[in-house]
Amino acid sequence: MFKKIMLTSLALAAGAIGVKAVKKLYKMPLIGDMAPYFSAQTTQGKVNFPCDYKGKWVVFFSHPADFTSVCTTEIMFFQKYYDEFKKINTELIGLSVDNLESHMSWFSSIKDKIKYKGLENLVITFPLIDDEKGEIARKYGMLQNDSKTVRAVFVIDPKGVVRAIIYYPQTTGRNLDEILRLTKALQVTDNFEVATPANWQEGDDVIVPTSQRPFQLSEQEASEKQVYCSDWYLCTRPISRDEIENKLNNQN
Repeated sequence: MFKKIMLTSLALAAGAIGVKAVKKLYKMPLIGDMAPYFSAQTTQGKVNFPCDYKGKWVVFFSHPADFTSVCTTEIMFFQKYYDEFKKINTELIGLSVDNLESHMSWFSSIKDKIKYKGLENLVITFPLIDDEKGEIARKYGMLQNDSKTVRAVFVIDPKGVVRAIIYYPQTTGRNLDEILRLTKALQVTDNFEVATPANWQEGDDVIVPTSQRPFQLSEQEASEKQVYCSDWYLCTRPISRDEIENKLNNQN
């Protein structure tokens, strides 16, 4: 009886949706999930994701459309910061529901015509995915109203695991300093087995997890390790900018 009711309900739901609207449904990946696989053409050739990026961090981002003002400024700043990301073993890859011809024409326009914040004659060297059918965008929950991609950012680690997700509305451009800071914070967490506090910047003190029981250190041990505890649940220690840069710049 229960099975019949369920089947009837599903049939009614399918009828209400209509054949035209029926599309393959995906569960949006969450932090800790493996990044969904896809194969696609990009402005830099074919990519098999995340397989082609094994051993590297990736910032995978989407934008609403080519030839739009906010997206143009973002693409230019992603390119400006590209070398900074590469220094810390991180690649960039973008996506919108436009085709390859549109992407290439847009990139050509950016190079030949656009001047913004001192940036001009920019050649975009990271790949932008051709996702005209929106199939990849649906896999990653990047579509809004099933037509335009929102400004999504996925930070994916060298094992292909989603480590951070940020969403911005169409009207608000992303802050590249924050995306770079976030990526560095995740790498510092992995390399030094620590956490990063609010407003953390490279060179600031980091948090020693309570799982390491820093509050049980003797005064001498705490002094030697430069661990400072306000209480049992909040202990910090310094990590210098040089120490961080040495570690993160030698991950390749």
